[in-house]
Amino acid sequence: MKIGILGTGDVGQVLGSGFATFGHEVKMGSRDPHQEKVKAWVNKAGPSASAGTFAEAAAYGELAVLCTLWPGTENAIRLAGPDNLAGKVVIDTTNPLDFSAGVPPKLALGHTDSAGEQVQRWLPDSRVVKAFNIVGNPHMFKPEFPGGPPDMFICGNDHQAKETVIALLKSFGWPTIDIGGIEGARYLEPLAMIWILHFFQTNSGNHAFKLLRK
Repeated sequence: MKIGILGTGDVGQVLGSGFATFGHEVKMGSRDPHQEKVKAWVNKAGPSASAGTFAEAAAYGELAVLCTLWPGTENAIRLAGPDNLAGKVVIDTTNPLDFSAGVPPKLALGHTDSAGEQVQRWLPDSRVVKAFNIVGNPHMFKPEFPGGPPDMFICGNDHQAKETVIALLKSFGWPTIDIGGIEGARYLEPLAMIWILHFFQTNSGNHAFKLLRK
């Protein structure tokens, strides 16, 4: 599958490398595809990896992964071009974090709206699935914990899109729990805040969520 990664930060690099590991063709999109960290990622990720503008990555991918910091997300989508993402599955990894008062951050949205819902509104013809937002990037690919693999919670409006994402998550080592429509992002983004607050309390990112059953 051809994958467009929108964003050049740690999340985009980890997920992009994960996709490349399984032979997917991955193009990382950014405002400046010639920056050194992008060149370094392409060299490290291997022959199935390449770089381009946001628009080029969005047009290239059969599936896109949105990996931007929240303040730049709307502009990144504008630069990518909603038409380039029309009809495609878009995995939204973002959290609407507000660092204006320092750290730990606060959520800029909540209760009646979410980043996931805003992304779906900005991409009305795309099939947005919220995923990967509840864990730190070092554990996004092949998470290993003593108690077994953690669970990834997802949400989105399109059943077939979620099935596609569930299959990809399985290849990445994640059991998946589907909590329903994209409005479920109102709860997954605060769940990410629990992960973040625990990170600042312990100065460690070695934690993840698992739903226990009996």
